[in-house]
Amino acid sequence: MDTPSLAIVVPCYNEEEMLPTSLPALLAVLNQLQALNKISPESKLYLIDDGSQDNTWEQIEQACEEYRGQVVGLKLSRNRGHQYALLAGLENCCEDITVSIDADLQDDPSNIEKMVDEYHQGSDVVYGVRAARDTDTFFKRATAEGYYSLMRRMGVDLVFNHADFRLMSRRALDAMLEYRESQLFLRGIVREVGFPSSTVEYNRQIRIAGESKYPLRKMLSLAWSGISSFSTAPLRAITVLGIVASGLSMLMIVWVLSVRLFGDSAIPGWASILTPLLFIGSVQLLSLGVIGEYLAKLYNEIKQRPRYHISEKRGE
Repeated sequence: MDTPSLAIVVPCYNEEEMLPTSLPALLAVLNQLQALNKISPESKLYLIDDGSQDNTWEQIEQACEEYRGQVVGLKLSRNRGHQYALLAGLENCCEDITVSIDADLQDDPSNIEKMVDEYHQGSDVVYGVRAARDTDTFFKRATAEGYYSLMRRMGVDLVFNHADFRLMSRRALDAMLEYRESQLFLRGIVREVGFPSSTVEYNRQIRIAGESKYPLRKMLSLAWSGISSFSTAPLRAITVLGIVASGLSMLMIVWVLSVRLFGDSAIPGWASILTPLLFIGSVQLLSLGVIGEYLAKLYNEIKQRPRYHISEKRGE
């Protein structure tokens, strides 16, 4: 087997405090793997600036000049979010294998060598899986594990305790890029590819500089993207609710008519107003889930708006 080229793809958002640490650490991994002849000298480090508001892009430009031919910088025209920045890097690299990792290096880059070894043993996708969540707060650990369990109950195939630290071969990456999802949830899309895969366990590190770029609001948004993109369970729940509500409405209609026809306590006009109101409401609830599910599928099929724009590219 020929020695493959490796692309390490790193989305960056306001990482001016972290880049002076992460850049040399990732370059050291590249150089070490090249020295061991596990990857070719054509391997590169891709740094994607996701519309940062600090000096992140200036540092990336400097790195491209200092390590010309080894570091490539991409700058998005505006902030599009972690998943889109990662996608931009994956779509613009041309190496044989890619490894995606966050700039905070909480996913220990020393495990990239283990991933490359798994690739040489036949794996097209290698998932970085956290061995434990000891560094998380109780709230984050409980919500994260609960979310993975919920997704599995909904029939979504996810790797437990895996985020976006992974290796992909060229054929697996090309297959993944054929998906044109309007709401990106890459860890779910990768599982849909279906090529041979394996896992590498690691202990998550503590961020040594900067701040987390995934507050609760963004975590909830990503979680909802995964649910809405890969499961119809919420829409089916609405359909079931519509059926139940329709049944109750029909019983109410029978009760209203019985009061009107067989009793003398009904106010004039009450039955003629309430009966069509209940009937229309039951039809609306019943059709809401069915129509919503159809429109959601149609929306994902026809929506092809640009997912990001690159304003600058350096290092090539």
